[in-house]
Amino acid sequence: MGDLIDRATSIRNGEELDAQKVLEFLKTSIPGLEGEIEIKQFPSGFSNLTYSVKVGDREMVLRRPPFGKKAKTAHDMGREYKILSALKPLFPYCPQPLVYTEDEAVLGCPFYVMERIPGIILRRDLPPGMELNAQGARTLSENLIKVQYQLHSVDYVKAGLADFGKPEGYVKRQVEGWSGRYRDARTPDAPNFEKVMQWLHDKMPGESGIVGIIHNDFKFDNAVLDPSNPTEIIGILDWEMATLGDPLMDLGSSLGYWVEKDDPPSMQAIRQMPTNLEGMLTRKEQFALYGELMGVKINNFDFYYCFGLFRLAVIAQQIYYRFYHGQTRDQRFEMLMVPIKELEATSLRVIEMSDL
Repeated sequence: MGDLIDRATSIRNGEELDAQKVLEFLKTSIPGLEGEIEIKQFPSGFSNLTYSVKVGDREMVLRRPPFGKKAKTAHDMGREYKILSALKPLFPYCPQPLVYTEDEAVLGCPFYVMERIPGIILRRDLPPGMELNAQGARTLSENLIKVQYQLHSVDYVKAGLADFGKPEGYVKRQVEGWSGRYRDARTPDAPNFEKVMQWLHDKMPGESGIVGIIHNDFKFDNAVLDPSNPTEIIGILDWEMATLGDPLMDLGSSLGYWVEKDDPPSMQAIRQMPTNLEGMLTRKEQFALYGELMGVKINNFDFYYCFGLFRLAVIAQQIYYRFYHGQTRDQRFEMLMVPIKELEATSLRVIEMSDL
């Protein structure tokens, strides 16, 4: 299945790196690097930029902030590097971080480099040539929840990450924080989401009492699958939003991405990953499996799922806001109003049918 491995492609216009400067920095920082450098770009993702960097036969990945964005970028990159360094010994799915720098002489911004985990990454549909029967799809979707549970179970004190976030009041801060971000980013053509925000505020469950390291964007296209056995997960990527908080909110964020095979066509149209394959767990089955692994009975499914849908809409709206106001020319962003409207409609359906 070697041909299914996720590959980098040509670099987007305006996002080129100075290959010679990168090579000199890496050879100084990482012992034993020999050979020429080749830099390509991984095409997906809307936030931090991700590049494939190959020196000789050593494959690495470089992460840097978007061009032209200065606010908090040093913090983002350094924080991401710190969590990978702290987690790797306790959560083997992390990539091995190699070097981080805030020296702007190299790329004009802070960045870090990590080992590449070669494997299959699922995008909207299975890659050409890959097949997954119903049992395989079920096993893979179960494994995704199991790895998420493993992350949430990491001893964050032992990892040295006890100061990595503020778990107290996390649920309330998330609901209020994402509501504020939506209102700030709303454009005249966007739905108002006021009913959804009010419902989330009114139906907030109390603190679950569970605290863990949460990824905050845990989904298939941030998971690396074993090319020789694609039902097995061998890596988890994209740690820029990781923090310490309530794991059930992380699970809710993941459920927001999960489009089932029986969801209406309007939801199928905005599906980002092959979660609709025959055999994949439903959202409620995932929720139940997670509770079983955690050894607790968890309730309020509608709240966590609705929060996941809303949070996804806010992220899309924040990106769309940049396009609407001419801050980015990336044409991928123009179509985001379609999913934003669909996410509101779906949230309202969840609220209407909820017995909370």
